[in-house]
Amino acid sequence: MKKTQKYVLLLTAIILLIGLLNACQPKAPKNWWQDVVFYEIFVRSFKDSNGDGIGDFNGIIEMLDYLNDGDPETTDDLGIGGIWLMPINPSPSYHGYDVSDYKAVNPDYGTLDDFKNLIQECHKRGIHVVMDFVINHTSSDHPWFESSKDPESDYRDWYVWSEKRPNNTSGPWGSNAWYQSNGQWYYAPFWSEMPDLNYHTPEVTEAIYDATKFWLDLGVDGFRVDTARYLYEEGYILQDSPKTIQWFQDWRSYYLKRNNRAYTVGEVWADTSLIKRYNQPTKGMEQYFMFDLATDLVGSVYSPSAWRATKAFTKALDAFPDGNFASFLTNHDQNRLASALEEDLTKQKLAAFLLLTGPGTPYLYYGEEIGMIGTKPDEDIRKPMQWSSKGYGGFSASIPWRRLNDGWTVNNVETQSADSNSLLNWYRKLINLRNAQPALRQGAYLPITSDCRSLYVALRVEENQQLLTIANLKDEAIQGCSLSLKESPLSGTYQVKSLMGELIFETISFGENGQLNEWKIGSEIDAAEFFVIELKQ
Repeated sequence: MKKTQKYVLLLTAIILLIGLLNACQPKAPKNWWQDVVFYEIFVRSFKDSNGDGIGDFNGIIEMLDYLNDGDPETTDDLGIGGIWLMPINPSPSYHGYDVSDYKAVNPDYGTLDDFKNLIQECHKRGIHVVMDFVINHTSSDHPWFESSKDPESDYRDWYVWSEKRPNNTSGPWGSNAWYQSNGQWYYAPFWSEMPDLNYHTPEVTEAIYDATKFWLDLGVDGFRVDTARYLYEEGYILQDSPKTIQWFQDWRSYYLKRNNRAYTVGEVWADTSLIKRYNQPTKGMEQYFMFDLATDLVGSVYSPSAWRATKAFTKALDAFPDGNFASFLTNHDQNRLASALEEDLTKQKLAAFLLLTGPGTPYLYYGEEIGMIGTKPDEDIRKPMQWSSKGYGGFSASIPWRRLNDGWTVNNVETQSADSNSLLNWYRKLINLRNAQPALRQGAYLPITSDCRSLYVALRVEENQQLLTIANLKDEAIQGCSLSLKESPLSGTYQVKSLMGELIFETISFGENGQLNEWKIGSEIDAAEFFVIELKQ
């Protein structure tokens, strides 16, 4: 055999071997953030490690194994793959949404070294760290603002000042947005203590870019951008201005040069159709929170309506067809889920099922998994975490900064961990199931209609895996429900395997184009019964 032939055969063999090895590898996620469940933490209320009544970085480290112990084989952790830390910068307020230093941490929470250690401990467990980035406004205590009060200061144009009272003092929502200081007026639509930064001044952008670099270099994996709609005011346009949208597109180019795996998620509290504009003509942020979706998912279980849930997911996917959006039920600005659902355990489980089996990247608000209650004011939806029935709920060794919820002695992580039917263990099952099933994390979403109003059914398809997710949203049993689907990638008859719930049928058949033509479920489906069913030919 000629030498060149030997080389060709050898090269062919190597190529075939590489192909075989690649075929055996699991499919890489589209993006890492589309492959995880996030957990939102208010540091002040999560866990106090030093007994001062205020949660801190070291307290989070103590409880990291609760979120994710780093071992995918265990099932007694939540299986969280990312945390969103509410503001950690220095601030004169309890909540932190008025930053007084963009390149430091709140001393109540610890030191910068403590924060670095938190990042390292998270990364050891496969947990990504995203921090709140409050860049629309600062604290009135920020040195920039203090300096800007002087008309001759270099920082004067870093904020929006007027020597005379503006003719129109209304902000984006019609309420007063202008406040007086030393005979001058400044723009602060959210609160007098939160003056807006003036992004028409290039130095402001430079300062925010510098802060972006600081935190990325420190090891954070990305940012949640607060009040993203309001950066630029252009005449009478006070929100969603073209310059605001362009700013985020430019900023994304900057931070991806620093870290090409960096992730940002934007708070654009608006209709989904408007949020879509932030990625036109080019991408602005990796994801945005879907507020319409959250409202509809909670509403679909409060007043049982499968149609409302499927319509909500469809609307989000129409705007972001690849499922690259952030989904949630409630957050730190809304009444807690348990309170919104009148502390109905079954409805909370149903809402969790819809969220964690549906498309998007799910976010949980701390304590949501144990049914913590809370209604506005904001302080009462950000109360200390309920860890145990011991003194101060296991949150602190001394009096917490805010009084714990009533009932914490019976409703806490410790007691729910011991109850196999608890809400906490339900979340653990769902998240572990999601983490184990590619179709739930990244699969296409095909809603299936039913003639039973309360029966939610969806098909999730990812390469060679196809799952049916089924839930009766009603507190009554239903029977004889028919399913319809116009088309899908499936065809023929499939055997079924239950991943969650007891089987209600043994096979299901799809037409040539993957359609279901009023295919009937003969079995009775109990009240609030759930299923995740794998289909195999």
